[in-house]
Amino acid sequence: MAVKRFNPITPGTRFKVANTYAELTTNRPEKSLTESIHKSGGRNNQGKMTMRYIGGGHKQKYRLIDFKRDKHGVAAVVETVEYDPNRSCFISLVKYSDGEKRYIIAPNGIKVGQEIMSGPNSVPEVGNTMTLSEIPLGSIIHNIELRPGQGGKMARSAGSYAQLLARTEKYATLKMPSGETRMILINCLATIGSVSNPDHSLVYSGKAGRSRWLGRRPRVRGVAMNPVDHPMGGGEGRASGGHPRSRKGLLSKGYKTRKPKNASSKYILERRKK
Repeated sequence: MAVKRFNPITPGTRFKVANTYAELTTNRPEKSLTESIHKSGGRNNQGKMTMRYIGGGHKQKYRLIDFKRDKHGVAAVVETVEYDPNRSCFISLVKYSDGEKRYIIAPNGIKVGQEIMSGPNSVPEVGNTMTLSEIPLGSIIHNIELRPGQGGKMARSAGSYAQLLARTEKYATLKMPSGETRMILINCLATIGSVSNPDHSLVYSGKAGRSRWLGRRPRVRGVAMNPVDHPMGGGEGRASGGHPRSRKGLLSKGYKTRKPKNASSKYILERRKK
């Protein structure tokens, strides 16, 4: 993947850095694997705003993604690499030998015509899905299950991956994208390789209008509000407004919100780096 910079022809292109989308092979999704999306605009079923700064945006269709990769022992051929407006990574349309089509998260470097497989007879190659008990130590993996049969939950965004460090009779030790080291059951599935679109973090929109296209309305800083609207509001001039906190008073920027008695804490060997 590559990004391109623009000459400052307009204010919106002065700092713009965009994706070239060189890997994409089509701009039309598979109709049988799409669904309509009802946009809430941040409102609940009573019409009251429960999430601020949401609204508008381009019309989108949701692509049904196969996170479970549970069609074991059946070979599939990659037909396309596509853009998905609902996630930062690219997706691939694969066609199984029995004729069924599914969307998967596209691994980095996957090509049209490549054959992939999931299940116990797979080999540890990019795009193949295997249990953690069969993946070689040191491998780069993504789309990792947290519980067997649940479907991939971790390392799914653009460019992310985890590394398989060690294995015991029951658990595998993984280094997560956040830097956290944790244990996961060895009969959970994971896909070989890293996620596509690794340069997504380099993209710079260049103008506020692109955020509106994505359905994001302008976000107002708490210190710019009045005291009645936010705990950090008010003051003379550009007063910063005390400790950083949310509109409801919850502290932020370093305040730990994780429950000290979480059941999953025993599986975390090393916390993520700050």
